[in-house]
Amino acid sequence: MQAYRTPDDRFAGLSGFPYEPQYTEVADPDGGTLRMAWVEAGPADGPVALLLHGEPTWSFLYRKVMAVLADAGIRAIAPDLVGFGRSDKPLSTEDHTFARHVEWVRELAFDHLGLADVTLVGQDWGGLIGLRLVAEHPDRFARVVAANTGLPTGDQAMPELWWMFHDAVESAESLDIGRFVEAGCVRGLADADRAAYDAPFPDEASKAGPRVMPTLVPTTPEDPAAAANRAAWEVLMAWDKPFLAAFSDGDPITGDMAPILVKLVPGAHGLEHPTITSAGHFLQEDAGEELGRVVASFLT
Repeated sequence: MQAYRTPDDRFAGLSGFPYEPQYTEVADPDGGTLRMAWVEAGPADGPVALLLHGEPTWSFLYRKVMAVLADAGIRAIAPDLVGFGRSDKPLSTEDHTFARHVEWVRELAFDHLGLADVTLVGQDWGGLIGLRLVAEHPDRFARVVAANTGLPTGDQAMPELWWMFHDAVESAESLDIGRFVEAGCVRGLADADRAAYDAPFPDEASKAGPRVMPTLVPTTPEDPAAAANRAAWEVLMAWDKPFLAAFSDGDPITGDMAPILVKLVPGAHGLEHPTITSAGHFLQEDAGEELGRVVASFLT
């Protein structure tokens, strides 16, 4: 598998992101390895929050959340998905599959970090991948925070706005990562922060991950990931550990998923599910400190 590794100097001087990257190797399907990165904050013996980002961001997205969690005594761990951030980036879109992304995060979290009693915090693709991990390894997880995410099976139609995003990514001659992130925020995005989202991707070849991820979302019942996602739903519909839906009020793509999760997951029943106001799809940008307080309160 051919992969690109973003030079370290692309990440120099990131504003508000003092966390030192750590690295490990995960297996690629061709018998080689890929380097996968993560950052963490908080006490090493604190309760664990696994913060999973989505498309087209990286662990930088969680910088405000991490600071709040660390101050609350929580060990916050934010990986970069393969193809994003400081992690290696397979150059072929065909090297990315839903199942492979689940396996890469599993290998990092369980085989290398040995995490247990985990609270998942998943947004966008971080929820798609994370909810699969919860369903496939339920003994590893203590709680779930689903934030602007879901787990499509291809049995229901995707929103028109999602298809617009899908088509825009697929047809763009040059993929403007920072612009896509900014479009998912309602409070704006500082120039330095927009540059931080562009940093992992110095050229078009390095953007295979962001370019392919929308095509990996199951949109038909026959999708390669549909059966595994249906199996995951069977587990989630019996999940009685605490499950919190912390959605924003300004995300037309995933907003309809919050009541579905609350209705179908037993662990969500009887909880007070917050709506984070004045926040878009990337609620970590618009209201990161508030999301951090929600997660910290839920954990402690």
